[in-house]
Amino acid sequence: MMASSVPIQRMQGPLRRSLARAAQISSSSRSYATIPTSSPSSESQSTTESSSTPSASSSSKPVTRPTYFKDSTVAPFSEFLPSAAAPLAPSEAYTLRTVEVGPAGRKRTITRLPEWLKTPIPSAGTNPNYAKIKADLRGLNLHTVCEEARCPNIGECWGGSNKASATATIMLMGDTCTRGCRFCSVKTNRNPAPLDPHEPENTAEALARWGLGYVVLTSVDRDDLADGGANHFAETIRRIKHKKPTLLVEALTGDFMGDLDQVRIVAESGLDVYAHNVETTEGLTPYVRDRRATFRQSLKVLEHVKAVKGKDNIITKTSIMLGLGETDEELWETLRELRKVDVDVVTFGQYMRPTKRHLKVEKYVTPEQFELWRQRALDMGFLFCASGPLVRSSYKAGEAFIENVLKKRAGQQKSSLSSESALGQAAMAAEETMSRDSSL
Repeated sequence: MMASSVPIQRMQGPLRRSLARAAQISSSSRSYATIPTSSPSSESQSTTESSSTPSASSSSKPVTRPTYFKDSTVAPFSEFLPSAAAPLAPSEAYTLRTVEVGPAGRKRTITRLPEWLKTPIPSAGTNPNYAKIKADLRGLNLHTVCEEARCPNIGECWGGSNKASATATIMLMGDTCTRGCRFCSVKTNRNPAPLDPHEPENTAEALARWGLGYVVLTSVDRDDLADGGANHFAETIRRIKHKKPTLLVEALTGDFMGDLDQVRIVAESGLDVYAHNVETTEGLTPYVRDRRATFRQSLKVLEHVKAVKGKDNIITKTSIMLGLGETDEELWETLRELRKVDVDVVTFGQYMRPTKRHLKVEKYVTPEQFELWRQRALDMGFLFCASGPLVRSSYKAGEAFIENVLKKRAGQQKSSLSSESALGQAAMAAEETMSRDSSL
């Protein structure tokens, strides 16, 4: 018993000290950072008053509340609000801005997008039209070039409040292309999946549901197929017209490897607009497009459509990207070649690099330059020209077609009819005069 009591006595001292420290910690209040509720001037005033009147020191202290924030300084609310900056001058606004990105030692310089190329990101939660179209596409296993090509206008085209003027661009024959153009972000493969035999009916059903006024059908290039997919294209158009004859249909096709018989099949399927894009000038075509696509081959496609349907019985359309390094003279020559084959509609848009693996942007063209080329195209005889930084081949195609092409042609027909009636009245008046003269 005596031997065991010695170690216990040695432990009593440390235990008492530990218990005393714990009691001291528990009795003291935890220290918090505090947020002052009064301004510095009021604090200094209260400090002065407290020093002069000790009895009132407890009532003059600022009210505090506990917080876990280490920084007790609170900035004024105005610093968190965006300042109303004055509008930039045109020379400053159009200046290209660069920024360096990447880790140290491997930084690279990239060009920031100008303000006129920035668009809001669409949201299915806030836009019911956009959500419905997206859900129907997934349910029917359909693809759109709007999504595959990362079009910046998808929210505006799909989510417009007026469904009759909305546009959608359905991409037929899958989402994998057999070609590899250096500007396009669509997936490529030499042997894509087989065609879906239900796609023509599913496409027609989806378009009948949406109640759109205009639709663009495009497709990937399917050089692995004997007909390039022309019959699949034509069958889809026929089913759409059967379900909704009033729907305006534009077909944006490939060149079918120059097989004009396949071009005829699509042209005679009942569509309203036949579109095929030359994409760029003839000099830049070998560097921008796939080697199997040539500028002259594209011109032959557009020319053959008019030969099949007649000059005034179908609209032909093409699109050109700017900002790839083309010159003004090259653009002039491109427009002249398009007019030689009676192309009716041309669009100009800014090329935007989809990924770092694609061609870089050589120049961001200003809105004023786009407007200049629009006026030049109209002066050359094109029925309509959509030109702007965010314009794409199918951007607001329904609005452009309905308001600018059909109405213009209808006006020309009306004026020709009125002129014919005026000639007829003049002829009748001349005959009456001749009959009166002969009677006299």
